[in-house]
Amino acid sequence: MARLNLFSGRESARIGESDAVAVIGLGRFGESLALELMASGVDVLGVDGEQHVVQSLDGRLTYVVMADATQEDVLRQLSIPEFNRVVVAIGQDIGASILTVSLLLRFGVPQIWAEAVSEAHGTVLRQLGVNHVIFPEKDMGRRVAHLVQGSLLDYIPLGGDFAVIETSPREFLAGLTIYESQVRRRFGVVIVAVRKADGEWQFAEPDLRIEEGDELLVAGPTGKAEAFSRR
Repeated sequence: MARLNLFSGRESARIGESDAVAVIGLGRFGESLALELMASGVDVLGVDGEQHVVQSLDGRLTYVVMADATQEDVLRQLSIPEFNRVVVAIGQDIGASILTVSLLLRFGVPQIWAEAVSEAHGTVLRQLGVNHVIFPEKDMGRRVAHLVQGSLLDYIPLGGDFAVIETSPREFLAGLTIYESQVRRRFGVVIVAVRKADGEWQFAEPDLRIEEGDELLVAGPTGKAEAFSRR
């Protein structure tokens, strides 16, 4: 297990220079994020203050370190200022979250994502200067609320009143090309892609014909996209 006192600055600087991501806080959200990044081929430096958490991720992340991320000298020893992308996934200890983010901003880390557990927490993070504030539980709750209505296969909010949805086959469009369907004029949404029977997605070219059983990826104002999916 790579603990702080066994983790050389040279190793940390190397991973920082490789366009890796540092994930500070390895609770449910941080761990899930770090492992997904690893699965995508991205090097990850994981940092957490709990020994059992670090032990459970030993060998699963590029490096995993037990350390107090609220200490400036600790973050410098880990070469955190060399990272271009850092995620602060410290949710429950709001004080530690704010202190860690403040240090990252002082270091001039270009891209900072920070988890917030409440609107007040998120407001403070934004006031500090964090552009990417994440509400994992709130965002997941909103997403699932749309899915449980039964007409959507997937739902991705894009901010404001706009979303991308994956919807089950729309039989009333079967046999029409994308151009002939005129969904933008009729329903105020745009078909982005079509998943065919073989499971492959195809871009929604104007001459692509929609067949019975095709699933659609649709973008548009949330209300209109959902209304389209319920037809």
